[in-house]
Amino acid sequence: MRDRLLAAEKVKAIDWRDDALYLLDQRILPSEENWIAYTSAAGIAEAIREMVVRGAPAIGISAAYAVVLAARARFAAGGDWQAAMEEDFALLADSRPTAVNLFWALNRMRERLERLREHADPLAALEAEALAIHESDREANLTMAQLGVDLIRRHQGNAQAILTHGNTGALATGGFGTALGVIRGAFIEGMVERVYVNETRPWLQGSRLTAWELASEGIPVTLNADSAAAHIMKTKGVTWVVVGADRITANGDVASKIGTYQLAVNAMHHGVRFMVVAPSSSIDMALAGGEDILLEERDGKELLEFGGKQVGAGVEAYNPVFDVTPADLIDAIVTEKGIVERPDTAKLAQLMCRKRLH
Repeated sequence: MRDRLLAAEKVKAIDWRDDALYLLDQRILPSEENWIAYTSAAGIAEAIREMVVRGAPAIGISAAYAVVLAARARFAAGGDWQAAMEEDFALLADSRPTAVNLFWALNRMRERLERLREHADPLAALEAEALAIHESDREANLTMAQLGVDLIRRHQGNAQAILTHGNTGALATGGFGTALGVIRGAFIEGMVERVYVNETRPWLQGSRLTAWELASEGIPVTLNADSAAAHIMKTKGVTWVVVGADRITANGDVASKIGTYQLAVNAMHHGVRFMVVAPSSSIDMALAGGEDILLEERDGKELLEFGGKQVGAGVEAYNPVFDVTPADLIDAIVTEKGIVERPDTAKLAQLMCRKRLH
């Protein structure tokens, strides 16, 4: 199956070449495909904040490359360049608060910096680490896709309808995708009849990005308003809701795109299975439960305007961009280390002690 998955790869959002990080500007997809070159950590921090790049794994990978660029600039300036880099680490950490992959990648780059051997080339070592983070995510995507497909096959192998939310494909990762990778794999195996995609307000990642990715690969896709999801579960034969995650706490609570929580509640009511697909770098064992997660809120202007035109006036707007789905609403968490069904603290701890399966 791995070869078939690789053959299906068509989209990427991150490209490291010519001493620069190139990011596909996801704010203007699918109407325009524009790559932006970044040569500084500050530029990449701004790209993360402004959602040029988005998706927890992609944010982490971009931050790792930002550290490489920061090191080059600080090293060239001379003096105590490693101490000066603390400013860059802080700037990147402050770019978006919820996705734990950002902090995981920064910590991994910091640890690599601290492990430098005497006379080693620090810039080469940091670049190799960033490349390893990128490649590791790509391999994790492939493993998760295969595990998720096996899970779907185990519970119901016939062609079926799947519902997803947000964007969790190649645009959000370093490779094939997390939740969307599972859906792609299931389609390749003949187990997907149709994918229903929530439009995912207010940034419309579902309609602009996920539907575009699926349609470009010939996967049958139907776009719907977020508020139609319960009706679709009731009337369209949906058997799985498959979503990604930006942070998973020690007890299995999941922070994901706003609207995920209500999907899980509706899925339980309608007897639809609920799968979360995320790399183990999204699991934050330092946080006991979802109430400990700092959930990002963005400018209410994103709700009060649509397509550059004002649609709300004279009112306040509440714009949280993540919510927390309790573990007891989740049927399975799929990672590159394995599957945890009916997640809890003990099962997550056991998972994190495992080695990767690939």
